[in-house]
Amino acid sequence: LTQMTTTNHLTIHLMKKIEAIIRKSKFEDVKKALYEAGIDWFSYWDITGLGKSTEDQVVRGQVFQSSYIQRRMLSIVVRDINADVTVQAIMRAARTGDTGDGKIFVSDILETYRIRTGETGPEALFNKDEGNGKSR
Repeated sequence: LTQMTTTNHLTIHLMKKIEAIIRKSKFEDVKKALYEAGIDWFSYWDITGLGKSTEDQVVRGQVFQSSYIQRRMLSIVVRDINADVTVQAIMRAARTGDTGDGKIFVSDILETYRIRTGETGPEALFNKDEGNGKSR
C-alpha cells in the first residue's frame, strides 16, 4: 500500500481519520478552529446518542428531560503530520468543561484515492494546484 511505510516489521500509517462527536452549539467554533488550523474540508452530520445523562428537549413549547442527546459528528481525514493539530483545534473549540462535551476518535487510514485524478495515498488529500500543501 502506498500510504504505509514498513520498517523492521513496524508499520507506520501516514494518514489518520479523526471522528469527533461534539455539541451542536459548538459547531461554528470548531469549524472556525479547524479552518485556522489549515483544515478546510470535512464531513459532518447530525446524530442522536443515547446515554446516562439527560438533555432538555423542547417539543411544541414543552421542555422535558430526555436521554436522547443531539450532537454533531465530524469526520476528517488528514495526513499524519496534521493529526495532532486537528485534534487540539477540536478540543480547544469544543470544550465547555461540562459533562457531554463529546469524544474524539483517531484511527489509521489504509488508503485514499482521489477519484478525479487517480492519485493515491496522502497526496490525494490536498489540492497541489492551490499550493496549499498544509491542508489535510
